Amino acid sequence: MTDQTPALRLEGIVKTFPGVRALDGVSFSVMPGEVHALMGENGAGKSTLMKVLGGIHQPDEGRIIVNEVPVVMSGPLEAKAKGIVFIHQELSLAEELTVAENIYLGELPRKRFGLVDWHKLDAMTNVILKKLKVGFDAKTRVGDLSIANQQMVEIARALTVDAKAVIFDEPTASLTDAEKSVLFDVIADLQKAGVGIIYISHRMEEIFKITDRISVLRDGQYRGTLDTAETSEEEVTQLMIGRTLDLSRSASRHELGDVALEVRGLCCKPLFEDISFEVRAGEVLGFYGLVGAGRTEIAETLFGLRDPSAGQILLGGEEVRIQSPADAIARGISLVPEDRKGQGLILGMNCRDNMTLPQVDDLTAGPFVAEGSEVAIFDQYRDKLDIRTPGWKQLVGNLSGGNQQKIVIGKWLSMHPQVLIVDEPTRGIDVGSKSEIHNLIRDLAAQGYAVLVISSEMPEVLHVSDRIVAMYSGRIMRTFTAGEVTEDNLIQAISGIGGATAA
Repeated sequence: MTDQTPALRLEGIVKTFPGVRALDGVSFSVMPGEVHALMGENGAGKSTLMKVLGGIHQPDEGRIIVNEVPVVMSGPLEAKAKGIVFIHQELSLAEELTVAENIYLGELPRKRFGLVDWHKLDAMTNVILKKLKVGFDAKTRVGDLSIANQQMVEIARALTVDAKAVIFDEPTASLTDAEKSVLFDVIADLQKAGVGIIYISHRMEEIFKITDRISVLRDGQYRGTLDTAETSEEEVTQLMIGRTLDLSRSASRHELGDVALEVRGLCCKPLFEDISFEVRAGEVLGFYGLVGAGRTEIAETLFGLRDPSAGQILLGGEEVRIQSPADAIARGISLVPEDRKGQGLILGMNCRDNMTLPQVDDLTAGPFVAEGSEVAIFDQYRDKLDIRTPGWKQLVGNLSGGNQQKIVIGKWLSMHPQVLIVDEPTRGIDVGSKSEIHNLIRDLAAQGYAVLVISSEMPEVLHVSDRIVAMYSGRIMRTFTAGEVTEDNLIQAISGIGGATAA
């Protein structure tokens, strides 16, 4: 960072919505060649600040300055024209178009008479894809790509312009470790080219690995900037939430009950095979492994979304056949899915209707839904789970990630399950809300629920689990107790080092 003129500067940004002061005089800058983290809890103002920068919202007060020139952003295309590029967490791709068409959408190269120069388009695209080391080419239909590869297409868009600043919003949420490494290489190349990087993430290990400075928002206000090399996770967390967190490993402090769920030799080739485990009432059983290890697929099979080719599922010692989610729900199994926005919620519906959706048939009075019963259920679990919302009429899409996750959990708790499966419980959730979700999981176990937690975050699975199932390539490699597990032996197990051992 030898050039001391900021690539991008925001001064005194204020943005007010009806009843909410979302940004209160926020100032923020990023230098050329710097990776600058922007952190804060969900609802702290990060998304609003980025929407102001992208021209989606106009600030009530304050200025945006690019290379010391004040600018007014009328929309994302103008922001891009001024060298401000966004890599969004929520994918914004046209699935029916090719990779090349998506990357250069609105800027397709033309020949005479306005015809698209397809040869030039594909050639330019393939140059960018080569830098990203991906396994697809310009002509690939985006809808045929995995979510991780679609994320790489989003990232490729940033390499098509002379960017002054690139904003990455939770860019690794859908990436494998290998793809993360490529992404970090791309960010390093952008740094060398003098591009300023704003990096928004809840993943502390990433923040401390690749950033130079960390700025924090809380309650719509700027709370300070820290040099990454000179601070700690604890200091950043306290700046974000205004309090310290207990990040120590949890362990059961209550008696476990009988075996609630037992799985014997479950197979669903080629996704997983010979899966055997049990979980007791009052226990949290963690599942940890690399992307593709088969963890989510096991959960989907237990919930009736996949048909097993072999094996047994026993509930309370009795073998059962689960052929659909309705079967699973009827037998006391609930699943909080990995993709809460796509699979767990209807964002355009209110909180009450989302929470009572699975049991709406049981809440009817004649031809109508009994609104009073629905509100009573919502009120019960809003209080029980400390869901922060002005009321049941609030659209779920307007809630923070942590409160959205609580709505999904409340929806299934209201069905009174015996076994609760939670897949990636804190994906895209800030550190303060993560702590609340972790405490909630432990509290549910203490109340007698059998809880299965699938997580890609080692600190999380270590923190909440009584035992941990380590998976590799569709198989269980080893099952650890909380007392014997270490980071080293857990990493060895999920890397396929050594043979599988009995649970």
